[in-house]
Amino acid sequence: MKILVIQQKMIGDVLVSSIICNNLHTAYPDAQIDYLVYASTTPVLEGNSSIDNIILFEEKHRNSKKELLKLGLQIRSEKYDLLIDAYSKLESWILVFLSNAKRKISYKKPGRNFLYTDNVPFEPFPKTNLGLAIERRLSLLEPLHLKIKTDPIPKLFVSEKENQQALSLLEKHNVRKDKKTIMISLLGSEKLKTYPLEFMSKVVDYVADNADVNILFNYFPKQIEDAKTVYNGCKASTQEKIYFDLLGGDLRSFIALMNQCDAIIGNDGGAINMAKALEKPSFIIFSPWIEKKIWATFEDEIHHLSVHLKDYRADLFEQKSEKMLKKEALSLYEEFKPEFFKDKIESFLEKNIR
Repeated sequence: MKILVIQQKMIGDVLVSSIICNNLHTAYPDAQIDYLVYASTTPVLEGNSSIDNIILFEEKHRNSKKELLKLGLQIRSEKYDLLIDAYSKLESWILVFLSNAKRKISYKKPGRNFLYTDNVPFEPFPKTNLGLAIERRLSLLEPLHLKIKTDPIPKLFVSEKENQQALSLLEKHNVRKDKKTIMISLLGSEKLKTYPLEFMSKVVDYVADNADVNILFNYFPKQIEDAKTVYNGCKASTQEKIYFDLLGGDLRSFIALMNQCDAIIGNDGGAINMAKALEKPSFIIFSPWIEKKIWATFEDEIHHLSVHLKDYRADLFEQKSEKMLKKEALSLYEEFKPEFFKDKIESFLEKNIR
């Protein structure tokens, strides 16, 4: 059997959708399982033996109809028996249409059901603490009636060499081995997903005040000015615990560094999803326009918990669409005071660090 799974989009989406590949491999160990993803997301798939081939969706496919057609014909030539489209947007619809796969599974959405042989309900609310991001992916396997117990947890694989390099980097920066280490997901993928910097300084202060830990900042070199703003806004006693210049050189080195940490706290995004895949406790601060029910995965109020402005100021969300909330995100962020969830951070640290 030849299977293609499609998940264009960002790192978190690709990592979460890899559970489809993992479970298919368990159910059909002799099948060829290929995964179509954006080229920039492949580092989170390294070492995953459930995936036989990674097919890259590149900028040229987005910018050129000719290149997109060539990719579709390449997929068609593979003669897939099964195609699972976890993305279900225009880019993937074209590829699905061209694929000629015998069986095609995706979400049931108006106007596109004719593309697929199986259309799965796109559930609006989670049924468990797995969160909608996980539950929706697993629902795409239901038409197959797999004779296995599905595993909902995404996996990241870190080599011994990568672990040793991370340990050497920690040693180079004189990170104290007698203390636990917390990664701060300092900045979101965009400003509308980034907790206000002056508020984040207070969050880092809460961490330092309540746990004697090493603190690492996760940011890209191009974001250094924002990172400095957070650092400079912290108390002197907090700054003493921060290893500001300790950064991985690329995404794989970040994963290896995260593997040496004991927990992650901060903005929702790829870093949080990678930490969860490494089985690290997480505390997430959601942007006001992001739906918590989708990405608050594995929430148990102990090892994984999150906060959202709606938890404290539901009145600000009445009769507002996602589009309206996104437009007002920055002003809503200003209402999301860190004092609202100070006690939750303290509880998280008590249960996972101290």
